[in-house]
Amino acid sequence: MAYTTILFDLDHTLLDSQASEARAFNATLREAGIDNPQEHFSEYTRINRSLWAAVERGEIAPNDLRVTRWERLVSKHELDADAQILAQRYVRGLGEEGDLYPGTVAVLDELSTRAALALVTNGLAEVQRRRIARLGLERYFDPIVISGEVGVSKPAVEIFELAFRALGRPAKTRTLMVGDSLTSDIQGGINFGIDTCWYNPRSATSTGPRSTHEIADLSELVEVVSNGDHG
Repeated sequence: MAYTTILFDLDHTLLDSQASEARAFNATLREAGIDNPQEHFSEYTRINRSLWAAVERGEIAPNDLRVTRWERLVSKHELDADAQILAQRYVRGLGEEGDLYPGTVAVLDELSTRAALALVTNGLAEVQRRRIARLGLERYFDPIVISGEVGVSKPAVEIFELAFRALGRPAKTRTLMVGDSLTSDIQGGINFGIDTCWYNPRSATSTGPRSTHEIADLSELVEVVSNGDHG
């Protein structure tokens, strides 16, 4: 049977979040009068990833890292800047920067005629809502569930339950979670008892949970959804 409900991740799955983060980071530090932002980006990335990992483990709330990541960076590199102001500027920049991966719109256009689409994303509400509006994604997804709004994050089953409730509780056997993260998207889908599709464009080696499907290009998802081969 074909899949009739598809839950999508946003960052690094539909949206080129890496480019968005790099541009927003550079603009944020330059606006603060720091002329060498790239010297600090690798450390920021390490801090940010560690905090999002803590969010996935349920140790902190998504909104807690908004300023914390900047406080840690300012302290680590002894930057002459205010973490609160940096956080505000960066969040604004994240919402304004970044594009969908090439071919994403065509895939969503096709899949929206075949299945109900929902967006389930870990992120700050003010960032994700601005991105979603700017990129015109509302027309594809109902519901849109953002961890920063609902207070729970993937891979917890509660965020999937919120999406399912809004979808009218579709059949789990015909539902697919699509995302790039093994620890949040794939593990979350497994936790909730639905099939998963790992978006792995760099052909990384999996050391985590095993997904039902794996694709290297979003265009491959159309065949996965149509065939409904449940692994």
